[in-house]
Amino acid sequence: EVKDIPCGTSGGVMIYFDRIEVVNRLKSDSVLSVVRDFSADYDKPLIFDKVHHEVNQFCSTQNLHSVYIDLFDQIDENLKIALQKDLIQVAPGLEIVGVRVTKPKIPEAIRRNYELMEAERTKLLIATEKQKVIEKEAETERKRAIIEAQKQAEVANITYSQRIMEKDSQRKMSVIEDSTNLARSRSQADAEYYAAKMSALSNKLKLTPEYLELFKYRSIMSNVKLYFGPSIPDYIANNIGDSKELFKDPLPIDLTDIGNIPDLSTEV
Repeated sequence: EVKDIPCGTSGGVMIYFDRIEVVNRLKSDSVLSVVRDFSADYDKPLIFDKVHHEVNQFCSTQNLHSVYIDLFDQIDENLKIALQKDLIQVAPGLEIVGVRVTKPKIPEAIRRNYELMEAERTKLLIATEKQKVIEKEAETERKRAIIEAQKQAEVANITYSQRIMEKDSQRKMSVIEDSTNLARSRSQADAEYYAAKMSALSNKLKLTPEYLELFKYRSIMSNVKLYFGPSIPDYIANNIGDSKELFKDPLPIDLTDIGNIPDLSTEV
């Protein structure tokens, strides 16, 4: 492992990595050549000394925020790739198994600022999530209100359609009843007209000169009184008056009533 690795960012802030651990493995067929060329402490010149160089090269191109937060999770993998790339050329039998990088130390004032920023970010995230919950609840309530309004509108539409159908049915029934009553009235009027027409025709056929002459004599006969006994002349003179009154014409006949006179042609 390598300790206290300084790292100067592109913004000029100096930070320190407390510890960087590098796990390596040397293949058995390469032990002799590697130990002969780099001694038994081969990992110091081949790995650990290069860690300082690779870390500083990485930090020099990044600002503090990238090194400390944004790209921190990529440092170990990038460092492993860079070390392995060099070893392929100088020591092919030496393999980097893994790299573990601790969180770098930054100046205390900057650290407090980051803590405050993180706290504010946490508050913002909480507020954002709360706002999302409120918006979701409002959206749910709005959808519920829309569904309820649509249901009420559909019910109102069905009720309105039913009332329209009822009114239309009542109108049709009224038309049928009016047509029936009109037909009945026409039939009755036609019957009465026909009866009156036939009655008038019958009366017209009856009012012949012969019929009127017959009706005249029948009227005369209906006003004749018969008296019996030996004292008829005296009774007439004393009670009735001048006998000449008996031979006057009967009362005049109102011919407008002829139509109401019963048919006497069958009387004996």
